[in-house]
Amino acid sequence: MKTISSVVEEYIKAKPFLQSALAQGIINLTSLSREIRPEIENQLGKDVRNGAIVMALKRLSADLEFRATHRILKVLKNIGEITVRSSLIDYTFLVSDSILNKQAKLMQEINNNQDVFYTSSRGVNETNIVVSNSMDTLVEAIFKEEKTTQKVENLSSISVKLPEENVVIPGIYYFIFQRLAWEGIVLHEVISTTNEFTIIVGEDQVDKAFKVIKDLKML
Repeated sequence: MKTISSVVEEYIKAKPFLQSALAQGIINLTSLSREIRPEIENQLGKDVRNGAIVMALKRLSADLEFRATHRILKVLKNIGEITVRSSLIDYTFLVSDSILNKQAKLMQEINNNQDVFYTSSRGVNETNIVVSNSMDTLVEAIFKEEKTTQKVENLSSISVKLPEENVVIPGIYYFIFQRLAWEGIVLHEVISTTNEFTIIVGEDQVDKAFKVIKDLKML
């Protein structure tokens, strides 16, 4: 049998942004109850008082699952070095039998220039390479026989060092990307290792993205 509490919980959990705001206590419960009341009544098939919905929201915000948000915040306060690089190009190639050899050749060239930014990732059907703008001519020459599906210029990277606890606490990446989404920041690429991740954004958005990530340390 459905109860007010169960229906409210189901509604909130289906809306991650709202769930996060509720967990942080930055939302007015009375106003929220009025907003969601029609949906709750529709689910229950009867009239529901705003006060009952407010009580359900209060219990939900104190639930252990919501407290996990505070564990995330503790990790984010310990974010380490944040490194920004500009003047990057993002290439996407279709996977082929020769693509790895081409990448190896490019890496040999890059090895001779430690100042060059380089990162890559490979999916089932495509390979992605992000390099400094200065390597454009070389990349074009090495990969000229490969199928290029996308090339985006005027990009910047933001690399973030995370505390080691990030691997045992769920929701770290979701929380970060949620904040970036709230600010309308478009992520061209996301590359991660165990305790570090890099986002690739347009140069016109890098300052805003950097501020969002830096401000996470003060939540």
